[in-house]
Amino acid sequence: MAETDRTDERLEAFFEAARREPPVPTEALLARIHADARQVQDVARPVAAQVPRVPLRARLAQALGGWQGLGGLVTATAAGLWIGYAGIADPASYGGDILGLEPIASVELMPGTEDFAALVVGE
Repeated sequence: MAETDRTDERLEAFFEAARREPPVPTEALLARIHADARQVQDVARPVAAQVPRVPLRARLAQALGGWQGLGGLVTATAAGLWIGYAGIADPASYGGDILGLEPIASVELMPGTEDFAALVVGE
């Protein structure tokens, strides 16, 4: 069975003696510790290589694909702004001129949605 008595009178005398006289390191021990510390400090440590800091603008340009990627993005942005500002009245008419087709008056992208809209609105 396990001993449940947590007070051990036999060891208490040793603990009391240790509390009265705390251990003090000898001069020889302290000298050895200091000599060991000096020896460790004298060892040359390798210096970490200095990594050059890359500016945020350069890191962002590289993340987008360098100057080629940035050129493509600028071109697409300029074309999008021009198309948005100029407005294309009838995009089908441009293709009709090239291919010799007649322009389409309107395009039904989602046929049958009028019935759904009437149900939602309640008309």
